[in-house]
Amino acid sequence: MPRASSIEAGVERFRHAVTERHLGVEGLHIHTRNGAPIAVRWVSDDRREVYSVSKTFTSVAIGMARAEGLLDLEASVLTFLPEFAAIAAPGIDAVTIHQLLTMTSGIGYRWQGEDNDHPGDPAADILSTPLDAEPGEQFAYRGGNSYLLSRIISAVSGQDMRDYLMPRLFVPLKIGNPQWLRCPLGFSMGAVGLQLRTEEVSRLGITLLNRGQHGGRQVVPGDYVDLMHDEAISSNLEGVQGAYGLHCWHCDRDDAWRMDGLYGQFSIIFPRQQACITLTSHYEQATTDILDAVWDELVPTL
Repeated sequence: MPRASSIEAGVERFRHAVTERHLGVEGLHIHTRNGAPIAVRWVSDDRREVYSVSKTFTSVAIGMARAEGLLDLEASVLTFLPEFAAIAAPGIDAVTIHQLLTMTSGIGYRWQGEDNDHPGDPAADILSTPLDAEPGEQFAYRGGNSYLLSRIISAVSGQDMRDYLMPRLFVPLKIGNPQWLRCPLGFSMGAVGLQLRTEEVSRLGITLLNRGQHGGRQVVPGDYVDLMHDEAISSNLEGVQGAYGLHCWHCDRDDAWRMDGLYGQFSIIFPRQQACITLTSHYEQATTDILDAVWDELVPTL
């Protein structure tokens, strides 16, 4: 069991590192198995864009729909979006939900335009664009995968993904009225756009640490949590540590895994230490600098 004084000393060293290295960290939340949570702020605790941390929430929605019998991970995307079959590019019929989750669908489509403006139907454009690779053969980090997952949740549930998650995830985690940016057609973006506070992000991280349990309730299916981080797809994304799971990242140290968003949004899950460290930041350099500071100053105290 880590001593509180040890963790507090690590937090002070981390504060110093943030200042000295100009790491842009705005909020820190530390959860350990036996200690009281520690929260540190550098700026006001406002809800903010958490970028690709949104992807992990999208993955959780898929896991819940799977547990409800609404979908199968190995089913074709077009099973759930049949209206696009006539315009789908060759090979799209072989793309599965699982491949969307692992970014191995072969989709190379890049969403263009400021503020996610997009004429027409984004799903139609993603699915009609020729694949860059055969499904399952190559990792390519594309937000279009996550957007399609959002569309699938809407198709199988009859609700936008944010609304689908309200009673299933956000209400149990006491995250009231979260906002999720939507495409012009009204579908949650999936890859980005979720607005949360640091501590709100940590609630999902802690829930995943506890294999989907929160407050004595199984909120996220435990077998799906296992799937999220058991798999490891080699990634080629520059400046990112670790391999890819089901819309989350494996760390290359301590058997940890994490939610990971642009500019330094992290919720790092440490199964061995039974701890979770969550940060929100705005750092426009390599965000591995923040992870290095976490491992240098905080992880030894867990």
